[in-house]
Amino acid sequence: MPKIKLANSTKIIEVSEGELLMPALLKAGIPVASSCQGDGICGKCKIQIIEGEQNISPPNDTEKILVGRLRIPRPYRISCQTQVLGDITVFTTYW
Repeated sequence: MPKIKLANSTKIIEVSEGELLMPALLKAGIPVASSCQGDGICGKCKIQIIEGEQNISPPNDTEKILVGRLRIPRPYRISCQTQVLGDITVFTTYW
């Protein structure tokens, strides 16, 4: 099972391969900002990928449009649209 390591915590979360990042974090009690409840509209759930970018899904069309519209820089990803495929390290902040 893939693991999500939080760079700003000692927490490590095991997830199912292909699980979306945002729901995985929420299920583990990690707050993720969102005003659209994961529908890929607001962009507030952006998460910085520190390590393992090769272990997440490529951006889908929804994420590409949102990142372009909001000018979200790499290595940030929209967590409600990003699938975890292997071990990753992320930096998350609710604010």
